[in-house]
Amino acid sequence: MQLLVDKPAGEISLREVARAADVSHNAPYHHFSDRRGLLKVLAERSMADLVAAVRAAIEAGPDPRSAAIEGGAAYIRFAVEHPHGFDVIYDPTVCIPGEPSETMAPLIAELEELLGAAISAAGLEGESGFTGAWGLVHGLGTLCAAGHFTLDDALAASAEALGRMLPH
Repeated sequence: MQLLVDKPAGEISLREVARAADVSHNAPYHHFSDRRGLLKVLAERSMADLVAAVRAAIEAGPDPRSAAIEGGAAYIRFAVEHPHGFDVIYDPTVCIPGEPSETMAPLIAELEELLGAAISAAGLEGESGFTGAWGLVHGLGTLCAAGHFTLDDALAASAEALGRMLPH
């Protein structure tokens, strides 16, 4: 996870993990069958961190509308503050859509439940409303992490757009 702070998951090798852990170059193979196994664990741990951040933000919201907006803000912040972790979560070669690992599947379900319940409690019903809200914060987080605009601008855009989407 420390290596993921400084470089994309795709650039991390098992040999590099061994060097960072100060173990033999074969030691990581006792824990991971191959490099993809390492990437799956990095994705799972990153997703657990994302879920925790979104949960904390939603739970801290003083009302349903604020909770939904703050949950979205936490999602965006995570994408910006942990860009390599965020990228490996959504890398379709690591977590194949529709085929998540046994560890990733409940994390995906929890994130969807957290965001869906927050959006629903704030009054936005239906699958398309949920998909639109998730797509909004995911897109803003991705674009912001890539440097297209500042975090403050992304958070303001998210709050304004979600505010317009949510019934008053």
